[in-house]
Order: sequence, then structure tokens, then C-alpha cells
Amino acid sequence: MGPVMTGVALMRNYIGGKWVEAEASGSIGITNPGTGDVIGEVPLSTREETNRAIAAAAEAYKTWGMTPVARRVQPLYKLAQTLRADEDRIARILVAENGKSLTDARAEMKRVFENIEVACGMPVLQQGDKLIGASFDMDGEVVRLPMGVFGMIAPFNFPAMVPFWFLPYAIATGNTFVLKTSKQVPMTMQAITQHIEDAGVPPGVFNVVNGDSVVADAIMDSPIVQGVSFVGSTPVARIVADKCAKTNKRFQAMGGAKNHLVVMPDAKMEGVIRNMTTSCYGCAGQRCMASSAIVAVGDATYDEVCERFVEDSKKTLLANPLDPRHEEEPMLLGPVISKRAKDTILGLIEDGINEGATLALDGRGVTVEGSEGGFYIGPTVFTDVKPGMKIHRTEIFAPVVCILKADTLDEAIQIVNDHEYGNGASIYTQNGYYARKFKLEALAGMIGVNVGIPAPVAYLPFGGMKASQWADIKTQGKAIVNFYTQDKIVTERYFGEGG
Repeated sequence: MGPVMTGVALMRNYIGGKWVEAEASGSIGITNPGTGDVIGEVPLSTREETNRAIAAAAEAYKTWGMTPVARRVQPLYKLAQTLRADEDRIARILVAENGKSLTDARAEMKRVFENIEVACGMPVLQQGDKLIGASFDMDGEVVRLPMGVFGMIAPFNFPAMVPFWFLPYAIATGNTFVLKTSKQVPMTMQAITQHIEDAGVPPGVFNVVNGDSVVADAIMDSPIVQGVSFVGSTPVARIVADKCAKTNKRFQAMGGAKNHLVVMPDAKMEGVIRNMTTSCYGCAGQRCMASSAIVAVGDATYDEVCERFVEDSKKTLLANPLDPRHEEEPMLLGPVISKRAKDTILGLIEDGINEGATLALDGRGVTVEGSEGGFYIGPTVFTDVKPGMKIHRTEIFAPVVCILKADTLDEAIQIVNDHEYGNGASIYTQNGYYARKFKLEALAGMIGVNVGIPAPVAYLPFGGMKASQWADIKTQGKAIVNFYTQDKIVTERYFGEGG
């Protein structure tokens, strides 16, 4: 069995089918952001330890890559079943180390299940193509073959879901996997890894190494690793893309976001306001699909949005997400991930004031009774924001929202398209022409129409455009099969007897 989490537990690595005490240069505390209490320790594993995990994965690939696909997906069926049965416990571990609401944690687990279920369709998804009669007496065939060891560098904001954008697809296609957890939130995957072992995934097919950039660099530098998936900030995504390109590795480097919500004059405002607050404040704004910029089209729309959005924002409950009095609250705003993150956010709020934006709702200086050591920032809204202001350019990753005004839909689309990031964008309208124009012209990888969080279900690809995605292939669904397989094209013919 995996480590028992009683008191302050030291996380262990999972290498070659065994839980091991990490060879590490030291360890750092895992902090509950809702209280500020240290709830565990994570080892800072060495490069050598990482290379042992990679070697274990390479050894496992020798047999796993030759295992029939129908057998490769069998452990995934069991994994989905056992994770569902343990959903509440894992969700609470996730809340304790990440700080999102229990409602958001449970929603995250649902996406884990979805991705496992899609990957179980690999006997269909991995099928190749055959062309009979490619030439005279010759046939052509495309086969999709696994490649070997793949690595993944995980972020803090979705400790369960984001690894499952990759993990089930990698192993279902016949590859083996090394996961580097975020050093801020390693406990969730520690719990899930035990289920992976219990589901019958063979030793070495899946491995976990805890640590910091030393582990990430070892994965990217290894000549054995065939490809790397990363989710995080755009500056780091650029580094990942550069390092992998130089060593001829495949890579998916998913970066930052500044998602815009465009509100047209014909929008159904009653539903729109609540939809926008949910989008902006869910997970404390710490998700790549959170919206943080609202563009209202027309003076009247702008005035109404500013007034009503600020008033609705004031109704958001700020609380410790594990407080028994509030844990079932569907719209609860918990803490940001760390004191360092909070300090950065407070500095950016100050920048917005200095730039001349109006701080219409100030979320600074808040405290949560009984959780005074937590890292809380209340809903914060800037109005009179101009495109290009620092608070508009920057991914603040917090419950901080900018409201901008545009005179026309074309101007609103231009604001979206001029921005460095292009992860998601949504429009609120009942007009089919407006909706069609927006979804075709807005430069964002994921588009919503009257949907504030346009995150696609697991059957469809997930990913952005511009500086939000440094990759050719998006995550999850059918699309990612191309990342984890190598097309081999076969041209063949056979001579008849006697010539």
C-alpha cells in the first residue's frame, strides 16, 4: 500500500511498481492554503532518482508496448470504478492542499473519470488506415504504434484532472509514463497512484517522481523520453518547448490565459451575470479557463454590467472550503495557493490602481474567521480598464476581474485578438450572426456561446492558441492519440506463384 497520510507525511515516489523513499536533496512543506498549516512534506528528488524512474518505464515498455490494446485498457476500466468509490476522500485531500471548494474538487474528479472512459475506447481510437490498390498490385497502410517513455510536468491548480489529460491516453496507446507532480500539491496524485497500482497497471508502466525543476529538467534532458507534456505559465512553456525541440522530443506546452467574456446588448442579463461570476471566481480564478476580462459592447451594456457584476460579486461567499458550515456551498471562494501568490496578486492590484483603473470592488485585507492564517483575497473588480494596461495584459490567476468597454462587436473581437493569450473566449448574445462571427473570428482555441467556461468535455480536444499553447497537438480526446503514437506507413505487394 501507499503512504499512510496521518499527521505530516513525507511523500514517497512510485517507481517500477514500488513505493520508495525518495533520494532527495531535501524536502519542503506542503501548506494548506485555507489555514496556512503545514500538512505534509514533499521530497526534492534528484536527477539520478528521476533517471531511475525513466529506466523503469523504459524496461516496462518492452512488454507493455507489445501488449494487445484490449488488454491495455482493462486496468483503466477498474481504475474508473475504484476512483468513483473513493471520490469524496480524494476530493477532500485535493481541497486540503489546493484550497478550491469541495464542489470544484468533485467537478474536477468528474473530468478524471471522463478522460479514463474516453481512453478506454483506444481499440477504436488507435486504429490506422488501409488503402487497397494504392498502386498496381500494391496496398498502402498506416499503423499507429507506441513510441516508448513519455513524461508529464503537472501544475498546482488541478492536481487530479490535468495529469489525466495525458496519463490514460499514454498508457492505453502502449507507452509508459513518468509524472512529476507539482511540489505544492503532490498528495492528490499520491492517493490516486495507489488506485492505479490496485487496478493492475503493471510495474514501471506508470511512475511518479516528486520534486522541483531538477526533476523536470531530468525528464526533458533524458534521451530515453520520447515526449513531454507540460501545463503551467507561458514563460515556462517557452522553456519546455525550446528544450524539447533541441533534443528532438515531442512536446505539449500549455501556457497562460487571459480569457475574455464579451457581452452584447441583447444578452439575457439575468443569467449572464451569475454565469460570469461563476467563471471568474471558481477555483479562486486559478484555472486556465477562468475568465478575468469582461468586454461590454455599448455604453448602456457597460454601465449595466459594471453595476450588476459588482453587486453579484459581493454575494460570493469567502470561506475555508473545509469549514463544515460551508463545505457544500456551490459557489464558495477559497484561498489562492500560497502567500507568495497572494503577495504577487496584491502587487498587481496596486499596479491597476496606479494605472488609473477604478477599483470598484476591493478584495484586499479580508480575513476568514477561524482561518486567519489562510491566503485569502476577496472578489476584486476593476472598471475603466483600457486594453494594454498591465492588469489586462497579465495573467493574474486570481479572483481579480477587469471590465472593458467596446463600441462594437468588431472592436470587442479586436481586443480579444490583440491580446498575447488565446486560450478561451466567450460571447453572450441571442443573435446568431453575432455568435457565428465571434466563433469564427475570435483568436482563441476554445470558444463559448453563452457559456462562461468553454472547457470542452473529454471527448473533444482541449487547448488554446497564440502564447497559450506551444504545441501542435491539443490535450485529451481523440486528438491526443496522435501525440502518443508514431505513424508508420507500409507499402506492400506480393508476387504470385510462378512470377
